[in-house]
Amino acid sequence: MPIRTLLIVFAFLAVAQPQSVSIPDTPAGHTLQAWLTAFNSGDRGKIETYIKTVDQSQSVDGMIGFRNQTGGFELLSIESSEPLHIRFRVKEKGGPTTALGNLLVKDGQPPKVETFGMRALPPGVVLENVRMDAAERKKVINEVDVDLKEYYVEAATAQQMVDALQSHASKGDYDAISDGDVFAARLTSDLQDVSHDRHLRVDFNPFKIPPRSEPTPEDEARFHHQMEHDNCAFDKVEILANNIGYVKFDGFMDASFCGPTVVAAMGFVAHTDAMIFDLRENGGGQPAMVTLIASYLFDKPTHLIDIYNRKEDSTAQNWTLSYLPGARLTKQPVFVLTSKRTFSGAEEFAFDLKNQKRATIVGETTGGGAHPVAGHPVADYFMIGVPFAKSLDPLTKTNWEGTGVEPDVKVPAADALASAEKLAAEKIQSNKDGK
Repeated sequence: MPIRTLLIVFAFLAVAQPQSVSIPDTPAGHTLQAWLTAFNSGDRGKIETYIKTVDQSQSVDGMIGFRNQTGGFELLSIESSEPLHIRFRVKEKGGPTTALGNLLVKDGQPPKVETFGMRALPPGVVLENVRMDAAERKKVINEVDVDLKEYYVEAATAQQMVDALQSHASKGDYDAISDGDVFAARLTSDLQDVSHDRHLRVDFNPFKIPPRSEPTPEDEARFHHQMEHDNCAFDKVEILANNIGYVKFDGFMDASFCGPTVVAAMGFVAHTDAMIFDLRENGGGQPAMVTLIASYLFDKPTHLIDIYNRKEDSTAQNWTLSYLPGARLTKQPVFVLTSKRTFSGAEEFAFDLKNQKRATIVGETTGGGAHPVAGHPVADYFMIGVPFAKSLDPLTKTNWEGTGVEPDVKVPAADALASAEKLAAEKIQSNKDGK
């Protein structure tokens, strides 16, 4: 799994461990040190303190899970430093991945994280000290405008976003921005203020993005190694009390490569009396994987979702698969756990099963992203993720964009598993009594 977005903790209760790289004595530097200490410790109490102190939108289990996947991080270098902004490189302790981190904080006691992102670095890239000037800002905005008008799923909204960026630029709202990360974050905010589309974002990389081409065999090998290392995002597969199957996975990865992992997981729980799928930390992924896993829950071909592509003016139908390795789980009651972090493809899984009356959704309303997205390089150092299509229920022609998937049983995400276990046990007993 690619290194995903983290926010850091000002874990002031933690004791800093020695670093071979000197971290600047700034608010941003102190926060970076605090994150490294708390995150690398894997200690639930320190991570809980971090979340309560700095960013309550984060998940303790999600951060612990990510720490377990990576083994923690070793700080390799400080790439640039300002009082409230620091850019750095780290390497996974449990794997070969090197990542670039970018941290902006709001000054305070303790500082509050404004932006914290990490992305895996492609092999061989050369980091550059990129400073934005008027010509570069104009070039980025113009290329963003072109991509939006050509690809964005709603043509009218695309034009509104283009008009908004040009208006901000003409008023000088971007003139003081010289940092690429700050510029990307501001463009993302301005675009989302118009579209309210959380899939739409602009990202900055302090290295030139190579032209798009087919992945090399080496690229494929690295990608597959990373998925193997992360077990295709499957975190837990087990049998709970009362013979309830439990599958927790945090992403819908490449179905063509991760299919055997799905087959093994579903085979392990094939003879349970009820099923729980835990998507509370699942940020989405590949639609084909959504279809693959959902297919195990139906005994006849079922039309799950349509995906409409605006540029091509075409609609693709997604149906359950007619052939699957192993046994299907078509009789068991199914429960899907959700949180506000459940997003994109994970929302489709919940949406499809809810609409087909095949599952009970337990937890919180999901994040609200129903638009598949594709990345486009912009002006050498930037990338824009443009939502180019929309998912639609075959009958109602509706989706969950901007609203999320409402649970059938609304409880805090932390209580969702216990609630689902209770409901599943009651359903199992009811089925036995009815025989």
